[in-house]
Amino acid sequence: MLREMIIPALFGVIGTAILVSLGLWQLDRADQKAALIAEMEQRIFDAPIALPHRPEPERHRYLPVHAAGRFLPEHLFVLSARRAEGPGFHLVQAFETDDGRRILVERGFLPEAVRSDLSLDDGQDVQLIGNLHWPRDINRHTPDYDASRNLAFGRDVDDMAQRLGTEPLLLVLRASLPATERISPVPVSDVSIPDPHLGYAVQWFLMAIAWAGMTVFFLWRIRTRRD
Repeated sequence: MLREMIIPALFGVIGTAILVSLGLWQLDRADQKAALIAEMEQRIFDAPIALPHRPEPERHRYLPVHAAGRFLPEHLFVLSARRAEGPGFHLVQAFETDDGRRILVERGFLPEAVRSDLSLDDGQDVQLIGNLHWPRDINRHTPDYDASRNLAFGRDVDDMAQRLGTEPLLLVLRASLPATERISPVPVSDVSIPDPHLGYAVQWFLMAIAWAGMTVFFLWRIRTRRD
């Protein structure tokens, strides 16, 4: 009987050990992701620097920057809502820097009632402080851009840049000088990075428990059958 139980027992121990190690690996990945998120959240509020010449989404996401120049007439609205103000839009507008670059600026939120008579302040010299961002708003269920209403249903930096004739570079406004009273900036305040590793770790540990339980049950069946 002992010989008959060795292989199933060995198989059970090895399988359980592999599943536990995978769970521990996911916990380690979760710690790494938490440290990365903490680092990026701290970076949001660092002293702003000049726009990078060759922006990279993964390297420069949430980077605090400053820029001087003027808003251009090209703009679009992104459907949104705020708890205290109800439905409305985020205004994304083309901006030309003093050194001739054209970028996107997300100026902030405006209620639906303000949209029709909004002054875009194009041509006025202004200084901006904000954070670079490449939002992950778009998925396969997001409706297409509505040209008749100049309305997008999510922020796709490449698509917005193509429509407004700018670099694929979005500055989410934190403050401007002079400020625009009717537009409320919605600055980047926290980091949104998917972090599924803790959930994966729980799944691996549950599978390890199930594997160990099935091994014990199988060994018990072998023993009772022999008895």
